[in-house]
Amino acid sequence: MDRPLPNTPLLDRITDPTVLRELSPNELPELAQQLRDFMIHSVGKTGGHLASSLGVVELTLALHYIYNTPEDRLVWDVGHQSYPHKILTGRKQAMGTLRQQDGISGFTKRTESPYDPFGTGHSSTSISAALGMAIAAKHADSARQTIAVIGDGALTGGMAFEALNHAGESNADLLVVLNDNDMSISENVGGLSRYLGRILTSSTYSQMRETSRKVLSHVPGAWDLARKAEEHMKGMVVPGTLFEELGFNYVGPVDGHNIQALVRALRTLHTLKGPRFLHVITHKGHGYLPAEENPTKYHGVGKVTSVAKQRKEEKSEEKKLSYTEVFGNWLCSAVETHPELIAITPAMMSGSGMVQFAEQYPDHFIDVGIAEQHAVTLAAGLATEQRHPIVAVYSTFLQRGYDQLIHDVALQNLPVLFAIDRAGLVGADGATHTGAFDISFLRAIPNLVIMTPSSGEECQQMLQTGLEHQGPAAVRYPRATILDTPNNREPLKIGKGKVRRQGGKTALLVFGPLIESALQAAEEINATVVDMRFVAPLDHALLLEMANSHATLVTLEENVVAGGAGSAVNEYLLSQRCNTPILNLGLPNHFVEQAERDTLLRLYRLDARGILDSISQFLSS
Repeated sequence: MDRPLPNTPLLDRITDPTVLRELSPNELPELAQQLRDFMIHSVGKTGGHLASSLGVVELTLALHYIYNTPEDRLVWDVGHQSYPHKILTGRKQAMGTLRQQDGISGFTKRTESPYDPFGTGHSSTSISAALGMAIAAKHADSARQTIAVIGDGALTGGMAFEALNHAGESNADLLVVLNDNDMSISENVGGLSRYLGRILTSSTYSQMRETSRKVLSHVPGAWDLARKAEEHMKGMVVPGTLFEELGFNYVGPVDGHNIQALVRALRTLHTLKGPRFLHVITHKGHGYLPAEENPTKYHGVGKVTSVAKQRKEEKSEEKKLSYTEVFGNWLCSAVETHPELIAITPAMMSGSGMVQFAEQYPDHFIDVGIAEQHAVTLAAGLATEQRHPIVAVYSTFLQRGYDQLIHDVALQNLPVLFAIDRAGLVGADGATHTGAFDISFLRAIPNLVIMTPSSGEECQQMLQTGLEHQGPAAVRYPRATILDTPNNREPLKIGKGKVRRQGGKTALLVFGPLIESALQAAEEINATVVDMRFVAPLDHALLLEMANSHATLVTLEENVVAGGAGSAVNEYLLSQRCNTPILNLGLPNHFVEQAERDTLLRLYRLDARGILDSISQFLSS
């Protein structure tokens, strides 16, 4: 391969990390600035997770500079912060396709690059995965190094602590890098801690520590005493005692935007064996003032357009509410008449539309951090004490609390309402965030009422229904805007659907927001359209009525067909020895890749045209 000319900008010369490692340490700050500038420009065109990626530019450079990736395994937790990693590992030219159909993923992905040893998208998995890789290297008698990079937010997940506990006793060659961008710890990062950090990251200190261990280990009790004195000294100025107690060699805190300090620390850690822990202090959005001042807003950004176009789009969007906003507005209203209501989120206050509620009703709001299992069982505990908890969670994140949902909530028939956002297609976030399975995994659970609103008004009514129901209930709604203006909070009769259009020989049984596509399709073939509303309990009487009065039934859902709402219809009608032909339409039984929601609806034939084509093909066969 031809090397770029020496006078080319540094970033243009980096075709892969082997070229990066040929640079002198003095060239790295300039490369960091070029990388940051390119990323701001590129993500401004595609949209994506900007602030988190800006915060790890220097850390990413230092890791690839010191470690021999991809032979050394580098695992990023969640993957929100992986854009600099992608750019440095041969994907710079592909950044224009980020999060787009047939483009590169917004997360790390094994099929995309050998530099992505583990696929991500959900949090708190990196240490477990990296530990598995490190143990495998140990079994193979390989000198390969393994690094897990995890943020302070992801470290709140219980799975991360389970992995830390195991890693400390495994004696595997694992480096855990804590990317700490929580400003609340800034008081601990003063002059003394920075001075101690420089000492603790030096090779001289590491050599002295290892020599002392060898000498003092022969004197009964001496090494334990020296180690405790060292930990006591560290504990006064740095938060590393916990990790030392877990069996890690703790180093830090290190300024995550000082590339020279990072290289020095990592060069030292590279020479050590066993579990190591590097504590790095970074700032989200570093180097881009708007993102530094508002990291939450710039955590995920849309495409940057011209001012005139942006104003026009904003004016257009003013008239459209999302299902997420419908939930947030309902929540603020519901607490006024139901003071027993307590809303819980696993670190998704903004994404779940709860910002206003949290500000206005802080005593009724709990953010448990990235801890879905804890969120569900916490809700169960609250429900036993005459509270009515509402767990606001994304569909794919509820998967992580499945055992708790069954064992702690449904088995005890406790009144917990699950507001399930991002149910169905999500667009650019792709397979890791597509809520394709919740109907399938929820409908097997006894005692659970499952509702699928087809409009903003129904979403309000179903949330109210779940709140007033004295048992577990779930309302699943998509990442989409609504067409109506919701103004009805009257609860629905549980298990009752509604005929929206009376037609001829074909009946479309719709579960959720595909109702509009179904109504459009029905106009062309004069079909009946039924808003089923409830997956559990099903409206058995209405199903039998439709089966007996129509020649063909078609079920529609934004969930995988396998085990979904259509399957529930099939099972019931089969039990009644009904032989009316049934066509089940929904998502295919494979992982849905990234693309705009409308594009995916067309691709999977869930728009009006696709529904008509599927029905025509079914009838002709």
